[in-house]
Amino acid sequence: MPASLCGTWDIISNDNLDGYMTAIGISPSLQKIALKLKQRKMIEQRGDKYTIKTVCTVRSYTISFRAGEEFEEITQGLDNRHLKSLVTWEGNKLVCQQTGEKKNRGWAHWIEEDKLYLELYCEGEVCTQVFKKKGNK
Repeated sequence: MPASLCGTWDIISNDNLDGYMTAIGISPSLQKIALKLKQRKMIEQRGDKYTIKTVCTVRSYTISFRAGEEFEEITQGLDNRHLKSLVTWEGNKLVCQQTGEKKNRGWAHWIEEDKLYLELYCEGEVCTQVFKKKGNK
């Protein structure tokens, strides 16, 4: 069984966010603002339903889904695209494949030691974010 992703997580590192944002079509002016923001993730699980909230001072984004069930997603507040998304467990990773205007788009969350990792990818660009659980030193 994979480690629980649940909890409140604060970002501690962010590698290639600008490359990822360019790939999904975020304007350079918005990228400059986004690169300065500190993100917090709140992940909840109730039965087989997951909710992931990404919160920062300017915008927040919430996604809810059931693993193994395709759903329609509008990336409101991000790049505002209409996608079909499918989240599944692949080993210890919660992986999302997104189908829409952009090719090879998705993300993966997993735990290593006491950190939450998020890999965002789109059209060959990969951003890796690392979070620590709120309250952990």
